[in-house]
Amino acid sequence: MFWEEDKDENTPYTVPGDVVDLVYNISCKCLPLDHAHSFSQAILGALPWIAEEPLAGIHLIHGAESGNGWMRPEDPVNELLYLSKRSRMTLRVPASRIDDAGELTGTELDIDGHLLEVGKAKTRLFSTMSTQFARYVVVPEGMDHEDEEIFMRYAAEQLQALEVPVRKLLCGRAHAIQHPEGDLYTRSVMLADLEPEQAVRLQQVGIGSHRKMGCGLFLPHKGIRAVHEVTADKK
Repeated sequence: MFWEEDKDENTPYTVPGDVVDLVYNISCKCLPLDHAHSFSQAILGALPWIAEEPLAGIHLIHGAESGNGWMRPEDPVNELLYLSKRSRMTLRVPASRIDDAGELTGTELDIDGHLLEVGKAKTRLFSTMSTQFARYVVVPEGMDHEDEEIFMRYAAEQLQALEVPVRKLLCGRAHAIQHPEGDLYTRSVMLADLEPEQAVRLQQVGIGSHRKMGCGLFLPHKGIRAVHEVTADKK
């Protein structure tokens, strides 16, 4: 016999700490605007084990002006992202790797000739906020990256595979990330009306590929209106 008790709605949900975000203080004047690949390579060079951890991810660094996602630059090769003293670097790692990731503190990363000094890190548990946002979800190879409807169906299928219900799903900004093997076409994705467990699961696992280049990683968001009002950049 199988017997499942009714869920006690009065029992508060406790966020598990098996996967966390490590938020580092950094000192860096500027980075290439499109630094996804070079930044990923710098981190993997310092912490090669990240490549073997399926739930590990490398968040890209954003300036205050980036808002919900970069505006597509006219010249991503030569334009620079200027950072403030409040800028941070974030790695998503299994809890078992927190000490290993702490070895970054006190090191310098060379990102296409721009030096980034890594300071101390603080551990941040995942948020239970009902709205979650990913700046970049990679459009699968072979899919028409200009077809928003097809991408939406793909995203919905990925979410359903995680047992994350699709109640409110919005597709936002389109963006191309430079990669030596060819540009990665991405779109931003926002999901709303999530239960706490679903929000945390989405942050733990994410959707799509290239987590080590900042893609498929979800973060809490205060509301859904911002992405709803954003139209895709011109290709």
